[in-house]
Amino acid sequence: MIKKHVVTWSVILTLLIVATVFAYQLPPAEKSVVKVVNRTPVKSPQIEEVPQAIKVVKVEAPKTKKVLMNFAKVTLPQGDKKAAAKMIKALNTFSYARVQTHRLHRKAAEWFPIIEPILKSYGIPEDFKYMPLVESGLQGGESPKGAAGFWQFMPGTARSYGLKVNDKVDERNNLRKSTIAACKYIKELHGIFGNWALVAAAYNVGDGHMRKQMDRQNQSNYFKMKLNRETGAYVYKLISMKQIIKNPVRYGYSARKELLALNKE
Repeated sequence: MIKKHVVTWSVILTLLIVATVFAYQLPPAEKSVVKVVNRTPVKSPQIEEVPQAIKVVKVEAPKTKKVLMNFAKVTLPQGDKKAAAKMIKALNTFSYARVQTHRLHRKAAEWFPIIEPILKSYGIPEDFKYMPLVESGLQGGESPKGAAGFWQFMPGTARSYGLKVNDKVDERNNLRKSTIAACKYIKELHGIFGNWALVAAAYNVGDGHMRKQMDRQNQSNYFKMKLNRETGAYVYKLISMKQIIKNPVRYGYSARKELLALNKE
């Protein structure tokens, strides 16, 4: 019975994701309404009653607002089937049906108050706060290649941006200090690429490799580039994480108190 329920909810969740991959709309606008205002006739002791003309007031219907999925205001390409498929896969990856835990939201509630003001001080879009959740939100520790900490810095890169990494101290595991180091690196990458989606991809794969791929493919649009599997899915994961954190119930998470507090504006 449990397996049947999981399969059923997975199917329902996938259908919901398909419906919201590129954009979701506010409730449809109602038709224009015409109000008829009939004023009360003016009475005077000396003048005979003269009814005033009926005034027609046209009320404009509210416009439908369209909100596109994006990362740091870099939106998903519309009508691109490959992009849609990648987005659906990324959303499924972090859906409750897959992860079966509220760990991501608990980490967001704990980390964001520290990360957000640091990003702001460096002029970096707030959407980069989702990067540590993608990097180490579900699984912490050190990667097989040696990357570690909230922002998954390699030892050499961490040291070059001011972090201490030795046998006694590893500041990659200090959220505040590692976020400052990450901001320095991200700021530098933006000076090279000038596009936040490319910056995120370069953070994942390295700026040297990213530049080589851009030159080889003669392409500067992340969504149109052919990259390795991890980097090609990286920005989609960031967009997915943003959606999961901002709209937990839509992706199968319960409306817990910490989730409501996190998204309270």
